[in-house]
Amino acid sequence: MRYYIIAGEASGDLHASNLVAEIKKKDKKAEFRGCGGDLMKAQGVDLLKHYRTMAFMGFVEVAVNLRKVLDNIAQCKKDIVEYQPDALILVDYPGFNLRIADFAHEKGFKVLYYISPQVWAWKRRRVKKIKKSVDKMIVIFPFEEAFYKEYGVDVTYVGNPLLDELSKSGTPNRSIFLRRNSLGEKREIIALLPGSRTQEVKRILPVMLKVVPHFPDYQFVIGGVSSLDKSLYKKIIGNTDVFLIENQTYELLQNSSAAIVTSGTVTLETALFTVPEVVCYKATGFSYLLAKWMIKVKFISLVNLVMDKEVVKELIQSDLTEKNIVTELERLLHDGKRQRQILEDYDELRDRLGNAGASEKAAEIVVNAARMKH
Repeated sequence: MRYYIIAGEASGDLHASNLVAEIKKKDKKAEFRGCGGDLMKAQGVDLLKHYRTMAFMGFVEVAVNLRKVLDNIAQCKKDIVEYQPDALILVDYPGFNLRIADFAHEKGFKVLYYISPQVWAWKRRRVKKIKKSVDKMIVIFPFEEAFYKEYGVDVTYVGNPLLDELSKSGTPNRSIFLRRNSLGEKREIIALLPGSRTQEVKRILPVMLKVVPHFPDYQFVIGGVSSLDKSLYKKIIGNTDVFLIENQTYELLQNSSAAIVTSGTVTLETALFTVPEVVCYKATGFSYLLAKWMIKVKFISLVNLVMDKEVVKELIQSDLTEKNIVTELERLLHDGKRQRQILEDYDELRDRLGNAGASEKAAEIVVNAARMKH
């Protein structure tokens, strides 16, 4: 059977690639096409577009690049019609994927949505659109299932795919990791994770770097992504005493004593590796004001949302300052009570997310839906 799958950023590429791997086990004749990244391509997905050309963040950036966004959507619609998939799988990335869902539903394609847009946080009116154009929601947080059921959407909670990914990571060999990246043996590591989008890195990494001189006994390591040009990082880093490594986020976290993290999936990954963290977020002034007006939840980090309380400190917009990061990082590194509390909360977080196996369960739903077409 034929599957068309769309992911628009790094985390979506990871989860989509794992889903594709599981679908192939259940459907030996599976063929794949879509939009995504290197991990999906490695699993045999024939890419129409790489997410590098699709990842625009925030209202302003989308508005500035609107022609490119609309062109991407038009190309994708045309490609879906030509490919005639048995199932269309949309992975997060709501601004793009919900438009595709509307179109595909009207054309009679089976539409499945894996990893829900955060409609429970804002734009709740999108739930009506999802109910109309999505045949099945496959969600990865327990509170999402209850939310969608309230609106009468066909939904199944499969667990969190991060647990599958973490189960593959194994026990780290610190010496090998340090040698491979020319890091010092004696100083503990603080990870800087500034995000996977150009605008995130430009806005947030400079603030993170201001913290470095306050902790001379530690080595700071930036977890970069190869989908961004190395020159972007180097221009921002300048003469700051930090290391830059690429595509080794999990190994970096396994070897870090603390982390400064841009809001997103990586906040949850950091917690599941039991690394104390402080969460950062900064948008353009207009985007932030608009988001603040529309957002309906108390927190922005997935850790705090799942736990429904402040487990990790969130420094948002004007609160994202050198002083505030330093203050929280000092607590995470040297305050025993704070360390114990955050680690206890991380244990409860893992319990709430359940067991591994999300990708396999999601694949079962997708393959069954595709077979129903025949």
